[in-house]
Amino acid sequence: MARHRTHSIDLKRQVAQDYLAGETLHSLARRHDQSRNLVRIGIQKFEAGAFDNEAGSGDRVPKAGSEARTKAEKRDYIRRHRPRGISVAEGCRLLGIARSTYYDKPATRIDDTALVETMATISDSFEAYGYRRMQAALRHRGFVVNHKNIRRLMREHGLQPRRRRRYIATTDGDHELLIFPNLAKDIVPDGPNQLWVADITYVAITAGFVCVAVMLDAWSRMVVGYAIGRSIDVRLTLAALRSAIEKRKPPPGCVHHTDCGSQYAAGRDRQALAEHSFVGSMKRRGNPYDNAKAESFMKTLKVKAVYLMAYETFENVGADLP
Repeated sequence: MARHRTHSIDLKRQVAQDYLAGETLHSLARRHDQSRNLVRIGIQKFEAGAFDNEAGSGDRVPKAGSEARTKAEKRDYIRRHRPRGISVAEGCRLLGIARSTYYDKPATRIDDTALVETMATISDSFEAYGYRRMQAALRHRGFVVNHKNIRRLMREHGLQPRRRRRYIATTDGDHELLIFPNLAKDIVPDGPNQLWVADITYVAITAGFVCVAVMLDAWSRMVVGYAIGRSIDVRLTLAALRSAIEKRKPPPGCVHHTDCGSQYAAGRDRQALAEHSFVGSMKRRGNPYDNAKAESFMKTLKVKAVYLMAYETFENVGADLP
């Protein structure tokens, strides 16, 4: 009776690797004096990870074979044990994972200490930044962080936005002057000088306030005219309008949209609009959404420029804001 022969794990592994490298079953069976069926069984065991018993405990194959492994375990196994004759694509196919999983870089946890230090630096420079702007600023510095984590850290470390506000009304709608209808609500500009929007705001200084009137092109949201003054009256709004006309020279029919304040409803302002063939338009009283683009610009101006500078004099404002 023929004696039963045993083959080492190393030999079985080498046979399977030679097969996967391209050698045929017939050639392998002849070279190693084995039956083709035995060679085939060895290859199947190799693909299932059954020849890894000599590896450390972290590399052992579960009883269920490769199917019981997570994608991360399969990826790590391919990286450490892939034979030279097997490509990455073939190794991923054998273990049932996408090739992109092999190249995936494991996420590394960001140290909260370094993150908070960076957030504090940003907050010192931009004290009005909320969590959304903070997230964008961190991304520019190479930190990709979930917004919920940013909100938590800002709350725990006192980095909430700080805004200095002294509110004062800029719209005097309690008058009997004529009001233009709201034409802007039906206009979607597709080019420049079709719709201009205007608004007025205050800039706080040590001794009081500085008045700023701004004119925007609604299509590009570019500032086309502005004026700075010590008092809020029709002279301020006219100065902003005239600077915009001189700069852009709009065609007849351009819509001039404002709030319904007395400055914009004054006879001198209406006369200037008629002289330059503007079409007047005003938002409804108490509805800031009717002039949202101008309101949004004023908010951005305050947050990104005014609140950060803490102007002291009229001259400071006039030198910096333009």
